Amino acid sequence: MPHTVSSSPEYRLELRGIRKAYPGVIANDGIDLNVNPGEIHAIVGENGAGKSTLMKIIYGMVRPDTGDMLWDGREVSVASPADAQKLGIGMVFQHFALFDTLTVAENIALALPGKQKIQTLSAKIADVAARYGLPVEPDRHIYTMSVGERQRVEIIRALLQDPRLLILDEPTSVLTPQAVEKLFVTLRQVAAEGCSILYISHKLNEIRDLCHKATILRGGRVAGVCDPSQESPASMARMMIGSDLAEYRHRSHSVAGESRFTVNGLDLPTADPFGTALSGINLSVRGGEILGIAGVSGNGQQELLAALSGETRLARNDAITIDGAPAGHLDPAGRRKLGLCSVPEDRLRQGSVPSLPLSENVLLTANSGGAVRAGLIRFDRVLDFAERCIKAFDVRCPGPTAPAGSLSGGNLQKFIIGREILQEPGVLIVSQPTWGVDVGAALVIRQALLDLRERGAAIVIISEELDELFDIADRIAVIAGGRLTEARPRAETDRNDIGLAMSGSKMEREMADAL
Repeated sequence: MPHTVSSSPEYRLELRGIRKAYPGVIANDGIDLNVNPGEIHAIVGENGAGKSTLMKIIYGMVRPDTGDMLWDGREVSVASPADAQKLGIGMVFQHFALFDTLTVAENIALALPGKQKIQTLSAKIADVAARYGLPVEPDRHIYTMSVGERQRVEIIRALLQDPRLLILDEPTSVLTPQAVEKLFVTLRQVAAEGCSILYISHKLNEIRDLCHKATILRGGRVAGVCDPSQESPASMARMMIGSDLAEYRHRSHSVAGESRFTVNGLDLPTADPFGTALSGINLSVRGGEILGIAGVSGNGQQELLAALSGETRLARNDAITIDGAPAGHLDPAGRRKLGLCSVPEDRLRQGSVPSLPLSENVLLTANSGGAVRAGLIRFDRVLDFAERCIKAFDVRCPGPTAPAGSLSGGNLQKFIIGREILQEPGVLIVSQPTWGVDVGAALVIRQALLDLRERGAAIVIISEELDELFDIADRIAVIAGGRLTEARPRAETDRNDIGLAMSGSKMEREMADAL
């Protein structure tokens, strides 16, 4: 449980009447916030509630239209991240600020004052990584890393700056339950030493366990301030969305369909020195079934998704079959013709073109069904598809002409997943469907996946969110070191068992027993 924070005559951080408006939307509307030294303070709200804008204001990336910011009781103007860092403010972004062509150490060096010797800095990075249970390789290039591995780099970079206020945006989305507990021990220690922490998360149970105070935002305003330890996840969710969360429908389910998607003896070497080779992957998913694949980021999820979706073509055509048809040699377009759709893990870099409107993002994958005829785009069909997706998946945006990059993370994710589900695929491969998504948006996405399952689709979900897999998957397997465990019915396993398998310890024991 959180430790007690002693009262202080001055707040470490105080915001008074912060307002920020953009064309068509008020992101922050008169927000007051105060954070004590050594306090772990949660910022909670739906996607689009104004959390990210508020954090960018604190970090100097966005200037407020009106309002004041006080630091240690003194009014300050933070015009840039450099100003924020001079005050002692560090931030870990949900959407990462890393240069793909540079190494981990080179990226971290850019954030630190003065000229850094890469060899000395690499040793510091390795030390922090080991202490906090966030394994990274300092000489590895960012472009070779998964979303989860990039997040580890962001966390380590912030911790190396010895911050007095640390802003963490969804820091546990890539960690096993055991690693989350280890991180919480570290954060409690950092807070006990006087560092304040602003903790943004959609995992309400984590907020109850870790945080001393929570400020709930709704529609750009403060909807309430509470002691999370005295609240339930349901009561905090009610403050977030203004009503009770709906329950999942069709939770009682028995699988009766034939196998629609199989992977047989998939071996895939990697030419990337930092990649993960896949070895002996076998799986089968029936119609009307959701198979969940858990794992710590960087254990072959990227390579597996590429192999399943067709981004990586396979040497053996029969290594993958879709409704009985061999598909290993086919690219994504060929597999789509057989009824397979896929959702990548990175919604900004792979799932959309941020500068294009939502209507044109439809064409990235949903370009059949009359949207394109004789090489010409039928914009009326494209607009109609985008509008149906926005309505069906409660995508909160000005309309189909809004640029994809203008949407909050959760709303863009709902649009991307909706774009695939509206095509009624027979097989759907989804990676990290609710990564960084609020509880309301996660409910919409997971319910849509359950509804697609009810219509007979075979669904594979690759996710690092164990709660998600235990909510909606029928069977769960674990990928570790490029190997996949045998899938087990959800009722026959638990989070601790899956967490051990994610760390590789259980798989190592099973392999040793087999020798």
